[in-house]
Amino acid sequence: MIRIENLCKAYHMNGRSKVVADNLNADIPSRTAVAILGRNGAGKSSLLRMIAGTMSPDSGRVISDGSISWQVGFGGSAHPQLTGLQNTRFVARVYGVDSDELVESVREFAELGEHFFLPVRSYSSGMKARLSFGLSMGIQFDTYLVDEITAVGDASFKQKSEDVFMERLEKSGLVMVSHSMQAVRRLCTEGAVIEDGKMTYYTDIQAAVDHHLENVAKRREARAMGAEGPALV
Repeated sequence: MIRIENLCKAYHMNGRSKVVADNLNADIPSRTAVAILGRNGAGKSSLLRMIAGTMSPDSGRVISDGSISWQVGFGGSAHPQLTGLQNTRFVARVYGVDSDELVESVREFAELGEHFFLPVRSYSSGMKARLSFGLSMGIQFDTYLVDEITAVGDASFKQKSEDVFMERLEKSGLVMVSHSMQAVRRLCTEGAVIEDGKMTYYTDIQAAVDHHLENVAKRREARAMGAEGPALV
């Protein structure tokens, strides 16, 4: 289970403030797939980073009784000066898994060839994503975090990636940020909607999707009427 307790976060820029988390509270059950929904700039990715522990809240906390992944598919999770091999061995040490087994798994999955032994700074964005996804799937986390994952590679690689991901979700939970309602409905059973720094949690994913789409429609109407000012972030 992941527990979000009194979580607060605000950004400050040029004398202005944008609150993206205003005393958020929620319990995300174990082995449950949850979508985080909201408009651009609502704070979805910020919440995901606070759950991952890569961003500190202004106040409040996130606690979990299980292991949580970094953001799956995020190419920036690998150190650019290290090779794919070195990054893999480093991750193995950090998470306490067998280094040789993880190397074999990632090398086979990512299909990087000799690039696996070159610095990540020399990789294309697609190669970085493949390495990061391979690292994520090489470790069985209790909860996977996904922020707009983008499939890379040919049709065969994309299918392999989805097959491995779905296999992991048979034993693990998922917290997912996505603008694709099709993907949200297919992968998630519960959802949370973030709007104006507040979060509403739903145990029915369709109810969350309906709430989110209603918010989007209202904001679109406000823009058409010229009632919405410029965004802060």
